[in-house]
Amino acid sequence: QDDVLFAHFTVVEALTFAARLKLRIPDEEQDKLVFQLINELGLPHVQDSQIGSIAKKILSGGERKRTSIGVELVSDPSLILLDEPTSGLDSFKARSICKLLHDLARKKGKTILSTIHSPSSEAFFYFDRLILMADGFTVFQGDAGESMEYFRTLKFNVPRRCNPADFFMKVLSIKYPKQADDEEKLTHLNNAYRFQIDKRIQVDN
Repeated sequence: QDDVLFAHFTVVEALTFAARLKLRIPDEEQDKLVFQLINELGLPHVQDSQIGSIAKKILSGGERKRTSIGVELVSDPSLILLDEPTSGLDSFKARSICKLLHDLARKKGKTILSTIHSPSSEAFFYFDRLILMADGFTVFQGDAGESMEYFRTLKFNVPRRCNPADFFMKVLSIKYPKQADDEEKLTHLNNAYRFQIDKRIQVDN
């Protein structure tokens, strides 16, 4: 996966170009917004650097990701959808992206909805709510901080001090063609999830 950005644009030019296309406010206000975003994204040190391409690397992977996010933030959307924004990044850079998105949600009031690829335990810390799926079905939806305890209540062996994301990947993986133990696990997870949903509906009513 690679971010689709004009390779010969600098960071400032990429955000300014997006602002000119999306906004209907005076250019001076657009320019002020662009530099404000650059500061918030932690990109002042590369603002005049070309973005580069797959063939010609200039910005780091994390800087390219933040620039891509900035291009979307120019129009000040209330909802931001991201498809694996940490793919291809090392754990430190992936964590910084998760922190950035967390800060946008908490400090700017944005709703951030994202798929995520193999987050570290530190990156997982920044999630507020979590949706887990297995075999195409939702098996958990709720507070990320309560997800591990939920699986303990379902009698899964949850190791202490493990990365929650690694545990979920392991326990929710399904072999194809499905074996009897896979079917049994899916039935158990689906029944438990339906019970939780029914319980919430009763409480709300």
